[in-house]
Amino acid sequence: MPFFKRGPSAKGSSVSKGKKRKSVSATKKSVIVNGDEDDEIPSDLEEDTFRRLDESFSEEDHDAEETAQEKRLKLAKKYLEEIEKEEKQRSESSEIAKDAIAHRLKEDNLQLAGKLRRNVADQYVGFKSDGINFFRCKDHKLSITCLVVSSDDLSMFSGSKDGVIVKWSISERKRLLCAPSRSDRKKNKSEGTVNCLALSSDDKFLASGDDCKRVRIWNPDNLELLQTFTSHREAVTGVAFRMNSHQLFSVSKDRTVKLWSIDDMCYVETMYGHMSGITSVDAMTQERAITSGGHDNTIRLWQVVQETQLVFKGHTGTIEVVKFINEGSFVSCGDDGQLCLWTLSKKKPLFTVLEAHGKQVINDEPNWISSIGALVNTDLIVSGSSDNAVKLWKCDVSSKCLTKVLEIPVAGFANAIQFTRNGDFLLVGVGQEHRLGRWSRLPEAKNGIFLIPLVKKKEINTE
Repeated sequence: MPFFKRGPSAKGSSVSKGKKRKSVSATKKSVIVNGDEDDEIPSDLEEDTFRRLDESFSEEDHDAEETAQEKRLKLAKKYLEEIEKEEKQRSESSEIAKDAIAHRLKEDNLQLAGKLRRNVADQYVGFKSDGINFFRCKDHKLSITCLVVSSDDLSMFSGSKDGVIVKWSISERKRLLCAPSRSDRKKNKSEGTVNCLALSSDDKFLASGDDCKRVRIWNPDNLELLQTFTSHREAVTGVAFRMNSHQLFSVSKDRTVKLWSIDDMCYVETMYGHMSGITSVDAMTQERAITSGGHDNTIRLWQVVQETQLVFKGHTGTIEVVKFINEGSFVSCGDDGQLCLWTLSKKKPLFTVLEAHGKQVINDEPNWISSIGALVNTDLIVSGSSDNAVKLWKCDVSSKCLTKVLEIPVAGFANAIQFTRNGDFLLVGVGQEHRLGRWSRLPEAKNGIFLIPLVKKKEINTE
C-alpha cells in the first residue's frame, strides 16, 4: 500500500490539477529524507510571496487583457491595504509610521521563508493573579478537551467531552453560542467527545474532530454546520489548517493522516506510516504537516508535494502532542514526562527536559505532560500537566536548551493551551480528566477555561 493515496478529483478542484507528483515505493515501511533537503527555502521568494497573496486575496477576474505585471501590482496594493488596516487597529490612530509598515513587510517575508525569530521569552516576568478570568457554562459540564483563538484575539472556541463546541467573547468575557444547540442534543444523544479544533488563518472555517469518526466544518460566525466528512474509521484526534490556506490535515486513531480541500469541501489524499493511533497534528505555512504517533514513539513530518516523510525518535513513552515553534523547529511531550526540543535537520532531540512537571506522589512516576503551546516564531512555549501548574519555557535552538521562565498555578488536567496572538494572555482549558481518556480523575478541579493575563517588559527584542 503506498504512503499517499489519492482521493477522487472534484470538479473545479484546484488540488486535482497541475504537475503529477512522483510515486513512492510501496515495499518500504518508511521513507527517511536528509534533514538538509527538507529544510530548503524556495530560491524565488518573490514568486512564493505573490503566490500566497494570490491565494489570500483571489477574486474572479474575467478581463483577459490583464497582464501578469498588472495582476501582481494589484495584489501588492491589496496586501499593503491589509497591512495598513491592521496597523491602524493596533495603534488605534489614523496615522501610521512608514517604519511600521516596512517592519511588518520584513517580518512577513522572514516568516514565509521560515527565518523569522523573535526573542520574547525574557520579557515575561509574571502574571496578574487578580486579573485571571475563569470561563464556565452549562454546556461544558465535562472536561474541556481543546480550544482555539481567533486571529483578532476577540473570540475563542472550546470543545469538551459533552460533544459541544462553545464560542466565547474574550473581550466581553461571556459565552456567545454553542453547537449543537441544546434542543438538538436532546433529540440526538449520540454526540461524541470533541477531541480537537482548528481555525483557518482568515477565521472563515472552524474544523472539529470527534469520537464519532467525523471531521466537521463550521461557520465560526454562527456555528452553522457546513460539511461533515466521515472517511476516518476511528476517532479523530487532531485537526490543523495550513496557515494562509484552506488546506486541512486530520489525524485519527486509525493511524492515518488525511488532507482535505475546504474550498472545494472534498477529500484529497491519505498518508500512511504510523504504526499506532495518532494523537496530534500541526502545520505551518509550507505544504506539510507534523504528527505524533502515540504508542509507536515516533514523530513524522509529512511533505505533501514530495510525497515523503521524515521520521523522528527520542521519547521513551507515548507521545502526546507535537507543536511547531517555527518552520524549522518544534517541541513535543508525552506520558514519559519529557519535554523535547527538535530541529528538522536532526532525527534526535536537541534538548530534553526530564520530568518537566515532576513526579506523581502515588507511584513515583513522571507526571504525564498533556498539552503544549507555542507563541509562533518566537522562543516562548508553554506546557501543562496534572500537577496543578502550567510552565512557560524559553527555547534556544542555537544553544540547544529549554529554560523555565515562569510557573502559573492551574488546578486540573491542562488539556489545551494557547497564547493569544499578541502574547498578552494565556488560555488554559482544564478538566477533571485527561482529554483522551479516563485513566485518572482530579475531583477537586473544575471544568472550564482560564484566561491568564501575562506581565512582560515593554521592549521586545526582534532579530
